[in-house]
Amino acid sequence: MKRPLFRSALALSLALGSAALLPAHAVSVEDLQKRGTVRIAVANEIPYGYMDMNGEAKGPGPEVAAAIMKNLGVERIEWVTTNFGSLIPGLQANRFDMVAAEMAILPERCKQVLYSNPNSSYGEGLLVAKGNPKDVHTYEEFANGDHTIAIMAGADQLEMMQALGVDESRLVTLANNADAISAVSTGRADAYAATSLTVSELASKSDKVEPAAEFKDPIVDGEPVRSWGGFAFAQDSESLRDAVNDELRSFKNTPEWQDILSRYGFSDTDMSQSNERTTEQLCAG
Repeated sequence: MKRPLFRSALALSLALGSAALLPAHAVSVEDLQKRGTVRIAVANEIPYGYMDMNGEAKGPGPEVAAAIMKNLGVERIEWVTTNFGSLIPGLQANRFDMVAAEMAILPERCKQVLYSNPNSSYGEGLLVAKGNPKDVHTYEEFANGDHTIAIMAGADQLEMMQALGVDESRLVTLANNADAISAVSTGRADAYAATSLTVSELASKSDKVEPAAEFKDPIVDGEPVRSWGGFAFAQDSESLRDAVNDELRSFKNTPEWQDILSRYGFSDTDMSQSNERTTEQLCAG
């Protein structure tokens, strides 16, 4: 699938941060085995990767990563939580060794970090106020009229909006998903653009918002937009990425992998679609 990226210079500088100027730090499986610990980051985004009330890492990203690390002989995991927009700068600054946030594999991100093979696939959604008072059902509708749409800083919905011709004046940028309920229910934004799983999870937390009914995935370059999420690593950590890929390839053929993803709302289609694109294809655009 082709997805054009029209990230502005300002948005790109915010996403990269000053950490982009720092040297990469190579990490190998042998390093992690010797250390006995791997540092893995999540963005506290349900259901992809988050810490529950008991301090346990949950979601398809963390749970699959934990299984892989066990198979690689790494005994302990130090979980690091950060904002989504800080995941890539954090890798570049050596604050963690790996990201397990099911972060979409996109060409611009592939220039900054290494990705594993896809672990998941998921479509889009739209969070609206209860009753959908603005009667919006697609991302395309925000390219015309005066409606405003919120997106999370660093998320790939920015590129989708730019590709669809949504003016920047209609975009409301939020620091994290948790702010979406307030932004939409108070009218700060008319809707919130996120993946279908994120939208469903947010709607379950408040009776003031709901997923837009009859939502249609955005069409970019003639195809419905679908994301493929994977694990991310610093650019010099090829050997670690390759080792994770070897384990991931085997693990995706087990009932355990299917059980993990289904428990977090991924459909049979989502799971089968995770094998329909390679990282090389996704990075090429």
